[in-house]
Amino acid sequence: MSETFEFTVPVLVVGGGACGCIAALAAAKAGAEVLLIEQDERPMGSTGMSQGLICAAGTKAQAAQGIEDSAHTYFDDIMAKTKGQTDPVLARAIADHAGPTVDWMVEDLDMPWELDTGFRPAYGNSTYRVHGWRGHGGQDMVDLLHRRLDDNGVDVMTEAKLVDVHADEDGRITGVTIARPDGSHEAVGCDTLILACGGFAANHAMVAANMPEMAEARNNGHEGSQGTGIAVGGKVGAALGDMASYQGYAMLTEPQGMPVPPGVPIAGGILVNIEGKRFTNETDDIAGMVHPVLQQPGDYVWVIYDDRIEKDVDYIPEIIELNKLNAPRFADSEEELAQVLGLPVDNLVATLAEARAAQGSGTADSFGRVWDGDLPPAPRFRALKVVGAIFHTQGGLQIDGNAQVLRPDGTKLPNLFAGGGAARSVSGPAHWGYLPAMGLATAVTFGRLAGEAAAKLALSREPA
Repeated sequence: MSETFEFTVPVLVVGGGACGCIAALAAAKAGAEVLLIEQDERPMGSTGMSQGLICAAGTKAQAAQGIEDSAHTYFDDIMAKTKGQTDPVLARAIADHAGPTVDWMVEDLDMPWELDTGFRPAYGNSTYRVHGWRGHGGQDMVDLLHRRLDDNGVDVMTEAKLVDVHADEDGRITGVTIARPDGSHEAVGCDTLILACGGFAANHAMVAANMPEMAEARNNGHEGSQGTGIAVGGKVGAALGDMASYQGYAMLTEPQGMPVPPGVPIAGGILVNIEGKRFTNETDDIAGMVHPVLQQPGDYVWVIYDDRIEKDVDYIPEIIELNKLNAPRFADSEEELAQVLGLPVDNLVATLAEARAAQGSGTADSFGRVWDGDLPPAPRFRALKVVGAIFHTQGGLQIDGNAQVLRPDGTKLPNLFAGGGAARSVSGPAHWGYLPAMGLATAVTFGRLAGEAAAKLALSREPA
């Protein structure tokens, strides 16, 4: 059927975020010819809206810092966080391959990722294993990856939106149809196809159908996350998994639309509602905390922290930008803080006193938070107005440990691979199984596995 296409490539990658770029680079380095198509003029995707952080174990960066970690420990953390309800095959793949993938990015792709020792173990990670590019965010990661694509001779076609997929009676993908901005269509053939085109957080109908509790929540993911990969996979008979899973986020600043980094509550920050009261354990569940936030009176809550906590996170791009925008409110006393935020003075004073008492006694507070050596906020206070949102979905096409897409009966579709938001992740069936920096961990890890497997398959099909 190749004669029906304008041209054919051995490996076709759909999506120009972290997963797609890593998949394309892995395939190219394995010796395959690759074409990457991206729907936007400037690639961004969910990666571009992230902090650019990757959760990985057993890396050389960890070893250099004297951090002992292993794939076994990482696997155990994933299974514990997801209450044993994630796919163990995928969890094993992430645990085993995320660390080597980060090392490969650093050594083979010359990407400056290092262990972020400012991101303390929390929310399910039992040790320091979050890696990033200090002082840079997700869009910087996307831009750097596209420079590496150019360095490695990978062809990239932007403003090319996937609209259809073509397959034979056995489910083997023969090519795709893409739409261009002028309304024209092109048919491109391929020996293998990698879907790395995001999840469905921006598709209101899909969100309402799969996670109705988030139907009215704000979407802080990329508007292109419309579930295209899931629709394409469904057309050729792919299985789906964990479609109710997502990363919610409780601390999206209003009106700036920027996330408050997790390091703020980890170091002692608290959330209070418009009544001046705490309502959750801020260190328990980074994704699940969105639900108590959405349940509070009014449309927003406040994150309260202080100058000490600020020093722990002042290197993070979002904090730098929020400070440039004069987003924080300041106060030199509890009474002034209540006045500045429009909160009942007595309630706020009592809230802070209860947190201090729990910290001083070394016992859990009424929300189950154990403060240990972290101190609740004290003058000079800082505060940011925040709302709850959905960042990205964590369910999608069922894949195996090599990122090859599976049918409902467990058999493989012949030449279809997926990763990132298009594929099932390792966050379990709901919101509570998400580990920090797991979104990009699955993106780069399954991206690399998909790229290598697709290249191997494509090269095996070439005539001798």
